[in-house]
Amino acid sequence: MKSFVRLDSRSPNDFIKELNQKNESAQKSYRAKMTDLIKMSDIKVMMGDSTVTEQKTFDPKLVTDYFQKINNSLKEWSLQDVTITNNQDVRRIFTKFEIKEENYLLSGHLSLQFHVLLYYKPDQQVMEIQKELSRIVDMTKNKQEELSDNSDQLVLDKLKEMGYKDFDHQNLFEVFYDNDEFREKVFEEIQKDSGTNFQQLTEKKEKLFGELDALLLETYQTSAVLIDDPRLVAGEEGCLLSLDLEFVKNNNREGLFDPRKMSRSVKENIIRRLEELESVIKS
Repeated sequence: MKSFVRLDSRSPNDFIKELNQKNESAQKSYRAKMTDLIKMSDIKVMMGDSTVTEQKTFDPKLVTDYFQKINNSLKEWSLQDVTITNNQDVRRIFTKFEIKEENYLLSGHLSLQFHVLLYYKPDQQVMEIQKELSRIVDMTKNKQEELSDNSDQLVLDKLKEMGYKDFDHQNLFEVFYDNDEFREKVFEEIQKDSGTNFQQLTEKKEKLFGELDALLLETYQTSAVLIDDPRLVAGEEGCLLSLDLEFVKNNNREGLFDPRKMSRSVKENIIRRLEELESVIKS
């Protein structure tokens, strides 16, 4: 009789049944702890239209600190550092750990997956920056349209001022196509005459966007619902605790093994490790 690695599978074997009972108990303790850690609180935020409202959020640092505390308490286990993925709107805090008992490897994975929603800080400066950006965008657009509508004639007029008398619309295209430097020089002169420095406006706009980004406020949404690996990969909100037991042979992990071939001491040590893990999860 062989049993599958994941500690939630059905099996008539008494040892596997006991493992699954320990797993279920650890799951309940973990879910209770996460429910407490992700309690929502209200904060004031500003929408893109400058409306100030309240939004619910939790503090991911509490979860990070909790995972780190678990790692610090699992003295004899091999541990992976607490990690936070930094995707735009879906993030995950997780850690992994494992311990070997003779030829059997007990491993665990703790995760919390959550969504990130962006708002602005309720700051008067946000509205001032938005107004200035709007003014620059409108002015740039109007000037560009004005230059575009009269581009050929403006270019010909500028060329005459620069001493080029024999250009017409046909050879204008040919010369500009072949000579990038000459084309840029002519357009630079036209922009100067228009009274609009597009380069300065672009730099100012980028600076203002940077200031606006600095006023963004992240809020975090999740659930204490227990999810599995497929739902985690699919980006669902929730928390995960998965435990696996594998047989190691020639440095290869085997997902199927016969629990009847395990010694009593190994079984007892694995049960003890699970009880230790649940105790750390509860603390």
